[in-house]
Amino acid sequence: MALDSLRDLYVEKLKDLYSAESQIIRALPRMIKNTSTPELQQALQQHLKVTEGHARRIEQIARGMGESPRGKKCAGMEGLLEEGKELLQEQADSDVLDAGIIAAAQSVEHYEIAGYGTARTWAQLMGEGRAANLLEQTLNEEKEADQLLSQLAESFINAKAEEGDEEDMAMAGNSSRRR
Repeated sequence: MALDSLRDLYVEKLKDLYSAESQIIRALPRMIKNTSTPELQQALQQHLKVTEGHARRIEQIARGMGESPRGKKCAGMEGLLEEGKELLQEQADSDVLDAGIIAAAQSVEHYEIAGYGTARTWAQLMGEGRAANLLEQTLNEEKEADQLLSQLAESFINAKAEEGDEEDMAMAGNSSRRR
């Protein structure tokens, strides 16, 4: 597609976001399955439902423009999710893995926040008020997800991962003294 106008670029951004959301919908169940913290599992399960709504909003916006949201693969999201997948394949302490899952999920959220902020701004500029409102709603939900993940990490998950580290170091020290 030739990008001859802001509208063309906006449609491409919507397709990119739709692809990103579709990839996230497929990846989240694997992340949920690998978490050991009930609060993190619940947060990710809730965000999966919210993410399905994000994809529906993009479909609605695209339909209103006479466009399809399909037809593009978001390489950026593919890369972020691949990094998360690699993390899940590591041999890791469950608390450390939960901290890593939060970090991977926040990378995804930050990517989405940037994309939705851009799309919302372009919609506003083009006078697409209804689309701008829908994109703003999604942007706010992405920010809320990021804040919840930060809260979980900072309130106890990162500390549990660090405690595991200290226990491993103490056990290693004890075993070396026994020799």
